Amino acid sequence: MKTIVSTNRAPAAIGPYAQAVKTGGLVFTSGQLPIDPATGAFPEGIQAQTRQSLTNVKAILEEAGLTMDAVLKTTVFLSDMNNFAAMNEVYAAFFTEGSFPARSAVEVARLPKDALVEIEVIAAL
Repeated sequence: MKTIVSTNRAPAAIGPYAQAVKTGGLVFTSGQLPIDPATGAFPEGIQAQTRQSLTNVKAILEEAGLTMDAVLKTTVFLSDMNNFAAMNEVYAAFFTEGSFPARSAVEVARLPKDALVEIEVIAAL
């Protein structure tokens, strides 16, 4: 059985998918673009976009009753791997040192709306 997680503190889905799904003791978020839910706009630059994507993830997890410490695995999609170090600086601030989640980071040809970054997570309930 699955439960859909949805909050207005993160951008609404722009297609036929849920912000997140809870099932089997886990929460799976959809990839979060750096969309500010209040304005619908992207901030400028990789660090601001990373911060917004992770703020969106955090809001969804909070709706599911979780914190960022519950994150087991992240996948970071970058439009340019040259942005990795700058993304990583912001990323590290969202997680507790010593209990960082597992992570994959990949460069992709293009992200929706020409975002610089998109981040998805799997978290434990």
